[in-house]
Amino acid sequence: MRLFKFLIMLHHGGCLAILTERFLMDSLIIRRPDDWHLHLRDGAMMRHVVKYSAEQFGRALIMPNLRPPITRVDQALDYQARILEALPASTSFQPLMSLYLTDTTPVSEVIAAAENPFILGFKLYPSGATTNSEEGVTDIEKIYGLLETMERLDLVLQIHGEVTDPDIDIFDREKVFIERELIPLTERFPALRMVLEHVTTREGVDFVRSSPDTIAATVTAHHLLYNRNHLLAGGVRPHYYCLPVLKRQIHRQALLQAVTSGNPKFFLGTDSAPHPRGSKESACGCAGCFTAPAALAMYAQAFESQGALSKLEDFASSFGADFYRLPRNQALITLQRESWKLPDVLLYDDAEIIPLNAGETIPWKL
Repeated sequence: MRLFKFLIMLHHGGCLAILTERFLMDSLIIRRPDDWHLHLRDGAMMRHVVKYSAEQFGRALIMPNLRPPITRVDQALDYQARILEALPASTSFQPLMSLYLTDTTPVSEVIAAAENPFILGFKLYPSGATTNSEEGVTDIEKIYGLLETMERLDLVLQIHGEVTDPDIDIFDREKVFIERELIPLTERFPALRMVLEHVTTREGVDFVRSSPDTIAATVTAHHLLYNRNHLLAGGVRPHYYCLPVLKRQIHRQALLQAVTSGNPKFFLGTDSAPHPRGSKESACGCAGCFTAPAALAMYAQAFESQGALSKLEDFASSFGADFYRLPRNQALITLQRESWKLPDVLLYDDAEIIPLNAGETIPWKL
């Protein structure tokens, strides 16, 4: 009764929902979620990191920007087989694949991809936009023929939405890409389903909201929890460096509002991207936040901050599957309010990976 009166007193301050969740919700049972944007890399690193995603997610859409990139159906299926071989025998985790678009991708590969149920679409990397994107598309008009075929065969275009023009400020590259490339693209190919991957700006949110149902967006946990101060204030913190880069607080707030609104156009995509410690803490400054070990707990933390834990299941477990026209997972998972500490470093072979939030306490646990 004392707690109830306390919550009533704070109701007019706008804190009721958040405080109710904090005091009354100690566990959350949801349908097993999916990750619609995941980097696993390959070889020893992939064999080490895939377990973190498999423990939390039923399916994941695996990004194709390896060296060399996954540009053909046979390469994608070989990569999928390596991932499956690295999984524990008891897991039901299903890797789904995307192919890497280039200026010279043949139409025959689009047709072959459409015939394979494990390949959901093609990833558009503007050349030079992010890690291992050097072989990406140099001019979108060069792939119009491919996009026409994708539209006809109902394959999804997954888009890294940033321009690479050096005259454009890095914090504006998503906004300019939407204006210059994405709006004309949606007008030219109105039936082509597209995902604006790892959306980071208020302009990106507004674009997705106002677009037809063929347009959706994935949102990462780190863009929901952090802004550019976490990357830059007090010195550069390389493990917070990702592309698209963390933005201003107004953009983070727009993302939080979007994912907790119940709008089915926004769904979970971690963009978890492991790098060896030496590659992150160097002049290279490789882009990518490795969030897989605590991904779902981080999303729960973000939703709880808005008093919206009840909205997490649809965002994580329903909207992405619906957009990709796949059945929702039937299994359930439980998130428990239980503090635990992320390791300072993760070891594999003779290398190290530093997870985002290394050494910090996480309030939710699977």
